[in-house]
Amino acid sequence: MTDRTTHGTGAKGPDELRRQIAQTRSQLGDTVEELAAKADIRGRARARAADLKDKAGAMTVQLRSTAAQAGHAVQGKAAHAGHAVQGKAAEATHAVQGKAAEATHAVQGRAAKAGHAVQGRAARASEAVEHGGMPQPVRTVVQAGLRHPRPVLVAGAAVGAVVVAAAVMRRRHGGR
Repeated sequence: MTDRTTHGTGAKGPDELRRQIAQTRSQLGDTVEELAAKADIRGRARARAADLKDKAGAMTVQLRSTAAQAGHAVQGKAAHAGHAVQGKAAEATHAVQGKAAEATHAVQGRAAKAGHAVQGRAARASEAVEHGGMPQPVRTVVQAGLRHPRPVLVAGAAVGAVVVAAAVMRRRHGGR
């Protein structure tokens, strides 16, 4: 026979014994459920896969957000750089236009000065032809040249080209 006090099960009556049995059954049921859950490898794998899928989805959202922010930052920097380049190009364009305008004015001034000098010489030549006592054939040619200066200028340019060519030829052949 066993001593109930040494095992700690000493029920004091049938009601308490029923209560202890119900409690033991409940504990045994919980233990069986825990063991069944540990033994259910597929269920645990599905739960783990669902957790990993949720984490992957969250990471995807976070990565997309980070990529979008980086894209916006790069886009902003590119726009800023583009504006800076446009500004520098506009400054350079204005500088070149200013220099070109200065050069144009300088050339126009020199051309006007040369034109006035030619006109003065032509007027003096015309006076010399009119009043200088030149022979009639020379006077006629000079007056025609004054009325139509373009052919005279072309002829003068041709004569100048011939003179330059002759000078170049003399230099090449040792001054002969």
